Amino acid sequence: MDIHADKKRIMRQPKSFKSKIFASLGIPLLIVLFVSEADAQGEPRQNKKFDKIIKAVAEKYSLEASLIHSIIRAESDYDPYCVSSKGALGLMQLMPETARIYGVGNPFEPRDNIEGGVRYLKELMSLYNRRTKFVLAAYNAGQTAVKKYAGIPPYPETRNYIEKVMASYPKSFIRTKTKVYKYQDSSGRVVFTNCQYLYSSNKTSDKSDK
Repeated sequence: MDIHADKKRIMRQPKSFKSKIFASLGIPLLIVLFVSEADAQGEPRQNKKFDKIIKAVAEKYSLEASLIHSIIRAESDYDPYCVSSKGALGLMQLMPETARIYGVGNPFEPRDNIEGGVRYLKELMSLYNRRTKFVLAAYNAGQTAVKKYAGIPPYPETRNYIEKVMASYPKSFIRTKTKVYKYQDSSGRVVFTNCQYLYSSNKTSDKSDK
């Protein structure tokens, strides 16, 4: 008797039939749904494969990792070898010229691609005062298109792209994280600053720095 084959045949039967089978065996029919925390909140799951890299790049450039995840999900669905019909490459779908400008040696190398995409993203944030929709529009359609229409281009692809990214990053302005440094000055006073140069110049005198 092939138990596994019988099980498969039972599972292919209509729900009412399966209920009768389980009942005849004295087994209560229990439906269990495994729902992740992200699913329960209606948020897309993040791909853990590149999570460590994304967190590191987000920390380096003072961005939220969730934004980078959202863009990668919309651009390539986490496929590092993705190539679009227009020639965009890798996780963050960089055009070859954009990759060259931002020092990306290998667009298919995850860390290289993400860092190049984030550097471009930071420039767009500066140009559009961190307004999420404008930054995303420029990232998708290009700065020329945003300038031409003095706002979000009427392209369905761009509108859908913005909506898709903001479904998991619903913030009107892109948040940045300000890193605060601590050191002791020559008189022994504890100083807090967001100026890395000032911190680096006095770092050796801070005994509590780790």
